[in-house]
Amino acid sequence: MAEQKPRTADIFLQLTKRHLLVFFKNKVRVMYTLLVPVIIFVVYIFFLRAMELNMICEKLPEEGIELTAELSRYLGALVDSWMLSGITALSVITVSLQTNNVFVEDKENGVNRDFASSPIHRNVLIGSYFLFNFIVTVLICAIFLIVCGIYLACMGEFMLTFANVLTIFAVLLYTTVAATLMTVFISSFVKKEATMASIVAIFSTAIGFLIGAYMPFGMLPEGMQWVENVCMFIPGTHGCALMRYAFMDTPLKLLSAYVETLGIADAPELIGKIAGQFGYELNFFGVPVSPQWQAVANAAFIAIFLALNIGLGKQIADVLGIGKRKEKRK
Repeated sequence: MAEQKPRTADIFLQLTKRHLLVFFKNKVRVMYTLLVPVIIFVVYIFFLRAMELNMICEKLPEEGIELTAELSRYLGALVDSWMLSGITALSVITVSLQTNNVFVEDKENGVNRDFASSPIHRNVLIGSYFLFNFIVTVLICAIFLIVCGIYLACMGEFMLTFANVLTIFAVLLYTTVAATLMTVFISSFVKKEATMASIVAIFSTAIGFLIGAYMPFGMLPEGMQWVENVCMFIPGTHGCALMRYAFMDTPLKLLSAYVETLGIADAPELIGKIAGQFGYELNFFGVPVSPQWQAVANAAFIAIFLALNIGLGKQIADVLGIGKRKEKRK
């Protein structure tokens, strides 16, 4: 029994390595996965950035504030941090979902039947798909974060501290765990790549709006505010908010400090309006949800999908093609 554990661990790592090699061998798939967050990023720069920045700048004269070059830089950093954090949170889910094409392809091509004929425990195989998905998602999102950092530096808006960077990476790891458990569970019931492609297309389009990545919930019409309460039960909403707290912490503090130097009496109220306009805080039936509770909610989603994956492990194994075959009795 003492020799069984290292052998099982070795098989687990070899399977994970195999999945990684299959994924990165397909250059088109890798480029497509990388391009998804980049395309959204480019669309934001050329079409949405100016519009969102103007939404704030147009209200400054009403508050008796003159738009200076320095104030414009702080506002630009805030707007960019808000959108980039949303794209990052969205990418965690979409990249994780797209990565599952590997094991859906394995099912369609019958690769899992080869695994079934070997002495591989089903939990080792399923776990290797989880680890593979987690590694790829973190890697691709980390590359996108580097692109974000280069963009902010070129715009003169890189205001993140070392602590902010560490927090962003910690949130990335934390939210990727939830995204991986959720997407692997969903994809485990898919048997064909064509079906998976349709799910990715629909899911990727809708999830950005449902988690508030594209548009803050505060911008919804008054009669639609209930949507935010419903979206609080969607995995990714709290992860998106946590990512925004990490991204926007320093830019918001610097903006607040600069506005106070202008001698505005109600500077805190003004900053609160700006933060509220960009959905910096989540509200559940009118009650603000702090980052601590957002982290707890994300942990709850991890526990739920972990339980689902464990409880339906036999179903996942059957779909993967390594379930127990029922012998026909005469």
